[in-house]
Amino acid sequence: MSFDYKRLVKFEHNVGEKEKLYRMIAGGVLIVVSVFTSYILLLLVGLVLVATGFSGWCPVYSGLDKNTRTETAAEEPTSDDNATNG
Repeated sequence: MSFDYKRLVKFEHNVGEKEKLYRMIAGGVLIVVSVFTSYILLLLVGLVLVATGFSGWCPVYSGLDKNTRTETAAEEPTSDDNATNG
């Protein structure tokens, strides 16, 4: 697996809905913990997780050409499929 810097700057949604939720929750928890413990690193990681969860784009995933987003759009039937014999 190689890291491609050219794909890194392309903005394509590559984070799935379930993972977006997990990132938002984990990021929020890390931000709250960092407020009480005064760890700047936890705050930064939490902010990155919330930002990638909110935007649906992870630059590391882009660089590694990884995609956890699934296409949920169902295929629409064509007019040939609905044609009746007449």
